[in-house]
Amino acid sequence: MRRAGVFLALAILLLAGCVAAPPDAAPSASPSSAAPSRTPTPRPTPTPTPDPIAALSLEERVGQLFIVGTPAGRADAQTRAAVTERHIGGVFLHGRSRGGVTATAAVVARFTGSGAGAGSGIPLWVATDQEGGEVQVLRGPGFDDMPYAIRQADLGPAKLRDTARRWGKQLRAAGVTLNLAPVADIVTSHDTRFDNPPIGGLGRQYGYDRATVVAHAGAFADGMREAGVLPTLKHFPGLGHVAANTDHAGNVADTTVTADGPDVAVYRALLSEGPALVMIGFAVYEKIDGSSPAVFSGRIVTGILRDDLGYDGVVITDDLSAATAVSGVAPADRAVRALAAGVDVLLLSSGAATLPAMYDAVLQKARSDPAFAKRVDESARRVVEAKLAGP
Repeated sequence: MRRAGVFLALAILLLAGCVAAPPDAAPSASPSSAAPSRTPTPRPTPTPTPDPIAALSLEERVGQLFIVGTPAGRADAQTRAAVTERHIGGVFLHGRSRGGVTATAAVVARFTGSGAGAGSGIPLWVATDQEGGEVQVLRGPGFDDMPYAIRQADLGPAKLRDTARRWGKQLRAAGVTLNLAPVADIVTSHDTRFDNPPIGGLGRQYGYDRATVVAHAGAFADGMREAGVLPTLKHFPGLGHVAANTDHAGNVADTTVTADGPDVAVYRALLSEGPALVMIGFAVYEKIDGSSPAVFSGRIVTGILRDDLGYDGVVITDDLSAATAVSGVAPADRAVRALAAGVDVLLLSSGAATLPAMYDAVLQKARSDPAFAKRVDESARRVVEAKLAGP
């Protein structure tokens, strides 16, 4: 009996050893061969981007919102004082000069290195109007005589880009960093061009349809950027159909431009090609907002340019100091209304005469109105970021 039990136990063990492991069974790992347990690697905490205007006082932030004119051939004392005392963010070389590159650089040197940006690394913008034709501020040794825009278009986009790069290098050699060009306005037609005094009457247009203007204004802007000069597209939302010049006439109305038309579509295309400022015009656009000039219209500046086109760059006014189209509005109100509409930079191209009233009004409003102070900060931040990024 005892021997039979032993045989039975041995048989059971032998049968057990012959049974195959299930096909999906895996051998257990020994402690020495087991994969080590992994502790998730913590993701690095992103370093917050420093606020570029954090070190600026409110007075300095307000100053960044102004570009003030000086004669192209000399450093105006009032404008120099505006740089040092009111911390203005830029100067504009106006008028006409035949002094050439070296003489212009000497004028620019009287301004650069002073002002709010001197100790903070924020450069002073040095701007001018160097379009070509009748709108060319700087001439003389080292500067080419630039043809009218309509003749620049004869070069074709590729050659125009190369030529504009040369023009831009001449500006950089003179210390200019911001060109208030090219014109991006569509003039109605070749036959009626002289019915449009500010653009067609002066040959400032690159063409008469969206595609032509985009190709050639874009080529000019590209050339400027490649030379280290920031271009400015103007005059949003289009000044190619009006019958009077806003520099010399009031109540200039446009009855053609629409929010979804070709004049605005030019900007949709050009703004995707690279950094640029956008200049807002002074006409009243009856099919968009007939209640006020574009420069004071939140519907145009914020609604169309910012929201519809998605533009988050710097918006600059046309000459807010002496243009007849805005002369019926007190200087202080011009400044506050333009900023409230969404504009970032107030151009006082004729000089510093209206600056005290405008600057003080903006500063006072920012001190008393938190929402407006936020608007000032938003614009100052855009300006400083654009300066630090370059073209």
